Amino acid sequence: MKDPSSEPFRRVSVVHVFLIWEGKIVLLKRQHTGHQDGRYGLPSGKIEAGERADQAALREVYEECGIVIDPTDLRMTGIMQIGAAEKGADERIDFFFETERWRGEIINREPDKCEELRWFPFDQLPAETIPFVRVAWNNARQGKWYGSFGF
Repeated sequence: MKDPSSEPFRRVSVVHVFLIWEGKIVLLKRQHTGHQDGRYGLPSGKIEAGERADQAALREVYEECGIVIDPTDLRMTGIMQIGAAEKGADERIDFFFETERWRGEIINREPDKCEELRWFPFDQLPAETIPFVRVAWNNARQGKWYGSFGF
């Protein structure tokens, strides 16, 4: 078995999308993923090889929520550098986007990974919100483009 400390350094990139409607954002309660289960996060996922961040955001929102966003309606709100939460975990650079426009009805297309999909008022995110998501939301509302978490 290989020693994890001998592995080359890796940095993973993830996209997250704030879906905004009438003073609320939608959050997804994670389950059976092995990462932040039981907490609320955003439609999100890793950027695949050869994929731009905005393309990944559009893909992930469709895969998880069943909606289609016109690329011109997607706005980047920030970038966050996230430290490894545990030994051997990857550090990340995450991209946060938001939109108030989409086609289709938001539904839970991944019930095996998402216990519930729920709208929350901007200023009343649940206590179980993933901490870095809360920081990213606050940064975006304050116009801060860059943040870090876990360092």
